[in-house]
Amino acid sequence: MTPTAIDPAALTYDDRGLLPVVVQDVLSGAVLMLAYANREAVELTLATGEAHFFSRSRQELWRKGATSGNTLAVVEVLQDCDRDALLVRALPAGPACHNNTRSCFEPNAAEFELGWLARVLAERAQAAPDESYTARLLDQGVDRIARKVAEEAGETVIAGVRADAQPESARRRSELAAEAADLAYHLLVLLQATGVGIADVAAELGRRHFAAGGGSS
Repeated sequence: MTPTAIDPAALTYDDRGLLPVVVQDVLSGAVLMLAYANREAVELTLATGEAHFFSRSRQELWRKGATSGNTLAVVEVLQDCDRDALLVRALPAGPACHNNTRSCFEPNAAEFELGWLARVLAERAQAAPDESYTARLLDQGVDRIARKVAEEAGETVIAGVRADAQPESARRRSELAAEAADLAYHLLVLLQATGVGIADVAAELGRRHFAAGGGSS
């Protein structure tokens, strides 16, 4: 779990001793659920790295997934500006909703979010080149990184052709996903090296979408 400066004792709880907790999938950006926590639940979440809440109906603490197995591995906990609400960014082990859907807010359009990886790469950039592949790539310069992007793009194309030839093959789909992940990673390293943020890319995609009237891009 990402280190946090949150002090459970300094949060602002309501007259029941509770505050709302929004849970977000750290990978997709999807909002998964809204629950409530008291101070003890916040302390347990921070200490264990697993989401804990307080049930208003049962009047007891509960760990998400204790009976269903659909746990929430906490990556980051953020407090809002008034310290009276929390955002828990987590890796879900299964459906977050008790109705067995991914989110309690279905349909939920968020599918893929890479801001977390961009932040990791920014941290790795400060490491010694012999300790981090990311730092080593950045040390080698933009030309080397750009050639890696071209290389990974070619491998992704090949994997895509193979997957199309065998659309029912789980192994082919897995290969394409792996190559696409390599491409996305190296592209983000290139953005990092040139000072372009992932938010800049998202803003450009949004500009194009809305310039087209919100239709198909």
